[in-house]
Amino acid sequence: MTEQGTAAAASTPAIADGPNTIKVIISGGFAAVYRDVLPEFERSTGIGVETGSGASEGTGPKTIRHQLANGTKADVVILSREGLRSLTEDGRIRAGSEAGLATAPLAAAVRAGSRKPDIGNDVALTKALIDAGQVVAPSSTSGQYVRDKVFPRLNLPDTVRLTLEARGTEAAEALRAGKANLSIGPTSELVQEGGIEVVGLLPPDFQLVQTFTAAIVSDAQAPEAAKRLIDFLVSDSDILLAAIKRAGMERPRG
Repeated sequence: MTEQGTAAAASTPAIADGPNTIKVIISGGFAAVYRDVLPEFERSTGIGVETGSGASEGTGPKTIRHQLANGTKADVVILSREGLRSLTEDGRIRAGSEAGLATAPLAAAVRAGSRKPDIGNDVALTKALIDAGQVVAPSSTSGQYVRDKVFPRLNLPDTVRLTLEARGTEAAEALRAGKANLSIGPTSELVQEGGIEVVGLLPPDFQLVQTFTAAIVSDAQAPEAAKRLIDFLVSDSDILLAAIKRAGMERPRG
């Protein structure tokens, strides 16, 4: 596994030639699972993987959509279903290659050692947000949902401020650094971050369960190897199922 794959680095170097090396661009939602299982895929198949990262949705150079539109090459993308829909509309996804990998509900987190507020219903969530004052979320699918759907319904005072960071890792860093007192995002992103602790899931009425998906890019240089990776990620191998459970995710239903 390359250094880029280990860190799911933001840089996206050009894919190496040949069918036994593939390039993946992945968002944060499935990244913890991917990092856990990728060494087994590479060992068992002999296929090398180079990994870059990007946001599922949003604007700017850190999104997967922007990277593909501006010449970054990839064989496989892994991101929220909402983000994949935009790539499909752009004509950048090979028809019929989409596969749902795992679902993740929205959760909230605080700095490690901080008091964990109750967020089990709308009243408790409102109080927790007011007490926090400064709230942070990734600017991708989850953050847009919090901004556009959750906050307006709670009728929060102006003292509650939501900051959207480009990536979930940056939202977690803002929380650790004291720039925010509560972070909201997919549970699979929050559980992998050190220095923060998950409070719990958002109430059902305010919940967004995201399905993280994989698909082959339309101009993939190694489509057969790309399909083998996706087949591995939807398999029922023990190592994969265990990694999904550790991330607080589930397999898609239906």
